[in-house]
Amino acid sequence: MQQRRLDRAALKGVELEYEVLGIGEPVVLIHPGHFADWFVPLSDEPVLAEHYRLIRYHRAGCRGSSRIVGPVSMAAQAEQCRSLMRHIGIERAHIVGHSSSGNIAIQLALDAPDAVHSIALLEPALMSVPSAQTSRAFVGTAIGLHRSGNKAAAVDTFLKGVCGPDYRPVLDRALPDSFDRAVADADTFFNQEMPALQQWSFTREEARRIMQPVLAVIGAMSKEQSPIWGERQELLLSWLPNVEPFLLPGASHLLQVQNSRAMAEGLAAFLVRHPLSGRPSG
Repeated sequence: MQQRRLDRAALKGVELEYEVLGIGEPVVLIHPGHFADWFVPLSDEPVLAEHYRLIRYHRAGCRGSSRIVGPVSMAAQAEQCRSLMRHIGIERAHIVGHSSSGNIAIQLALDAPDAVHSIALLEPALMSVPSAQTSRAFVGTAIGLHRSGNKAAAVDTFLKGVCGPDYRPVLDRALPDSFDRAVADADTFFNQEMPALQQWSFTREEARRIMQPVLAVIGAMSKEQSPIWGERQELLLSWLPNVEPFLLPGASHLLQVQNSRAMAEGLAAFLVRHPLSGRPSG
């Protein structure tokens, strides 16, 4: 992967690496877990890169962003995103989150609704569905491997569980070196991200407060890999007041890493329907 020059923002108790690409309405891309460059393939797609101002950053504890000692809640992550937006001079933006960062996007919409114009939720890690309690034994296995010091096996076990056993060639093709970088940031994921996810809650009543347009994305192959993705999609479609479904062809939970062009096209169409100006273009 070509090295990209990143700026740094000194915020409340943390420094975050970030980059701003293009011009147009701001779109904040929040990466999931310990995959700091997860949205590079999407941000390189011309349908987005040539029409929007894309903000991509490394969350606390990932890559060159500073680390935080102790717990880091989803609310704290949402506040860091909001602080970065203010640092850049953005008061309101479209927000995109994948997996655990979808939870951060939801929390940001709840805590700072004026900062969120629309949300794209790419298979968020919602815990209030049946399969979250019954079919996630691999999570405990991955946590145990991390505690034993085998970080590579922990990351591999977790990714096989959420993305399927054949995830690695897809990941290496789209994001070379990303697995090794994820292993380097494994402490952040297993010591901070996982506990924060397990403690985070999202209720139907909270969902009713999210009035922004929401694009609920699910991979066409995700249900085959695990029933949890269908359950989470159905929850979003039944709970959120202003939600649109989007089925991403040829993809599992890897989603835009696996099919960045179709994801970019679907996201761009959603953004055109819900512009910051309030009037659809085209």
